[in-house]
Amino acid sequence: MEARRYWAAAGIVCVGVGVAVGELIAAFISPSASPVSAVGQTVIGLLPGGVKEWAIHLFGTHDKMMLLVSMVVVMALLAGVVGLLERARRGLGQLGIGLFGVVGILAVAMAPTTATLSYVAPVVAAIVGILLLSRVSTIFLRTGFAAAAAGERTTHPAGSATAHPGHGPTRRSFLAYMGMGAAVAVIAGGAAVIVRQSAVVVADLRAKVKLPRPVTPAPAVPAAAELAVDGITPLIIDANNFYRIDTALVVPTVNSDTWQLTVTGMVEKEITLNFAQLLAKPMVETYVTIGCVSNEVGGNLVGNARWLGWPVRDLLAEAGVKPGADMVLSRSTDGFTAGTPLEAMTDARNAIIAVGMNGEPLPLVHGFPARLIVPGLYGYVSATKWLEDLKVTTFAADQGYWVPLGWDAMGPIKIASRIDVPRSGATTSTGSTTAAGLAWAPERGISAVQVQLDGGAWQEATLAAALNKDTWVQWEVTLSTGAGNHELKVRAVDGSGVLQTSEVAPPAPNGASGFHTIQFSSR
Repeated sequence: MEARRYWAAAGIVCVGVGVAVGELIAAFISPSASPVSAVGQTVIGLLPGGVKEWAIHLFGTHDKMMLLVSMVVVMALLAGVVGLLERARRGLGQLGIGLFGVVGILAVAMAPTTATLSYVAPVVAAIVGILLLSRVSTIFLRTGFAAAAAGERTTHPAGSATAHPGHGPTRRSFLAYMGMGAAVAVIAGGAAVIVRQSAVVVADLRAKVKLPRPVTPAPAVPAAAELAVDGITPLIIDANNFYRIDTALVVPTVNSDTWQLTVTGMVEKEITLNFAQLLAKPMVETYVTIGCVSNEVGGNLVGNARWLGWPVRDLLAEAGVKPGADMVLSRSTDGFTAGTPLEAMTDARNAIIAVGMNGEPLPLVHGFPARLIVPGLYGYVSATKWLEDLKVTTFAADQGYWVPLGWDAMGPIKIASRIDVPRSGATTSTGSTTAAGLAWAPERGISAVQVQLDGGAWQEATLAAALNKDTWVQWEVTLSTGAGNHELKVRAVDGSGVLQTSEVAPPAPNGASGFHTIQFSSR
């Protein structure tokens, strides 16, 4: 039994060193060259839509971290099996590592930004793992010390059998060798993280970006737009707390000096512009609330920010849209696509190619150097980050990433409202209780919010001043509560007078619906 542990440990360390070395090489080449992230990205692409939705619902913005942790655990288990296979037959475990390498190569090949050099990382990772396992097997594990340590008999070439060889490497030297291997894996892996997240080059470029003054600045936030209620969500969400949902396992680091945006498809003239040219365009600044279609009723996968960008309609006007087009397929550098109705890109709404968020260049995790912001549509059909291509096309000819997985092609954001105060399960004082929260219907605005306590009559809430029709609005109401348990519901009315539906629906295929309901008690 102890001998098996040695072999399993050898497999884990040898594979770990190979993977770490491959990741370090990839860090110097390109994020798409990373064997681990490429395999993870492939897994994300192959997972059924329902599984992805479940992961987002269960883990929220930590879904990618959980996938990475799961991958590490699975790789460790498989690496242990590789060691046991090498014990059963020389070369079998090495073949297993070779197969791992093939999987890595295929995954890298499927990445949208793969270059010839990208294949170096998985190839070297496999070679290092194979050579190391072969060496460990020859020098240590086939000398008999593992069997001797386990009290097993070992047959030597001369044919004699002994339980204690007495010569050659010892268990201590094997463990020291494994310790050094583990240290190499940790150091190489850590260096890979540092180099990659030394997106330093990109971070430095971002830090040097000077955002232009908008020709149409956003108006100052009026004092009446923010309610002085403890626990209510801020009117403007800072970038560090803004939700992040996308398909990129590793955040793309896009060099703004070499970045280009192309407009192709059903246009009179194809256009290519670089970041400097984009920044020179007449920018508008606007507050927009965007949300993920995976957001549950009462969920937090929604946020409001001040965005700076160039109207997409101006870019498409320069390109000249041909008759018959009805969709714009946007593509990210990581391969993600979103199909946005052409009308939403060309009408009076502020659909923009955003370069700024809350007065700063876009953070890397939110799409630097450029992304799309389209009011009124869920992000999966409109909010492409790390934008690199706009293809004018039709819904009949093309589909965005999520549509073949069963999601609605249009994705209009539903009227929604949320209770922030009191929190579900909270205890308040009897008598007078303040309830407060948010409501949103981007592109239509909110005209009223109503709450219902314990199944009674609907009560009008007081609305804070709205920034514009594209943002959420804060609301508050004073409730009279006696001692005991209570149930509170909220609903909203949009700017055109449409009442939020009470029909309960899950996020798939076109957004969750129903009234946010909480339970609290008063003492």
